[in-house]
Amino acid sequence: MSRRAAEELIRAGRVSIDGRTAVLGDRGDAQNAVVAIDGVPIPVRQDLVYILLNKPEGVISTASDPQGRETVVDVVDVDARVYPVGRLDADSEGLILMTNDGTLANLVTHPRYGVPKVYTALVSGTPGNAVLRSLVDGVELEDGIARAAKARVLDRRGDRTLLEIVMMEGKKREIRRMLDTLGHRVTRLVRTAIGPVRDGQLLPGSSRPLTIIEVQALYAAAGATWEDAPTIVAEGVESD
Repeated sequence: MSRRAAEELIRAGRVSIDGRTAVLGDRGDAQNAVVAIDGVPIPVRQDLVYILLNKPEGVISTASDPQGRETVVDVVDVDARVYPVGRLDADSEGLILMTNDGTLANLVTHPRYGVPKVYTALVSGTPGNAVLRSLVDGVELEDGIARAAKARVLDRRGDRTLLEIVMMEGKKREIRRMLDTLGHRVTRLVRTAIGPVRDGQLLPGSSRPLTIIEVQALYAAAGATWEDAPTIVAEGVESD
């Protein structure tokens, strides 16, 4: 679910605040507003925070680092104590969720809930169909078999190839190790989507709050419903 798609749902009149159809830029009273999507009320809780960060290369995907390197927590500007959902290697880039909602973090990261993560990988050489099949069938690594859910070629640039790879789990440096094993070194790796959430306009190092619609979509992607979810901040309606 992109930010634009969330805005379209608001434009379509599917979101309301205190019984009034929401418009772009609305934000409800964080303590008392009644927010609803398609007429279904969503309780409001002020302390839950959901941030989407476009992690730059070199930033560490932890809450703190004993070596004093810059972390994703250092990059985002938020008063609440938030944690990264899953990890991106220091030399990888792209989207990472930051939240204090432990339920959502577990749903997004645990493979059994099936929330896919989409990556683009710029690799050396010109991998063909046999390499793509191997990625999906499974590549033997030192810590077990690693598999992609999907893999396809996006573009070929001389002696380099741009791949799109969809993963359902997240072993350490998994995509890089898979492709190294198959003879294609990764020179750049970017996560472009987390389940239904993507944002091609978010610049490296920039972050923004998720909308309520996006949080709802993440729960749905994991097979959960609002009955399984904690209540959400009213600011999630804001879409400007």
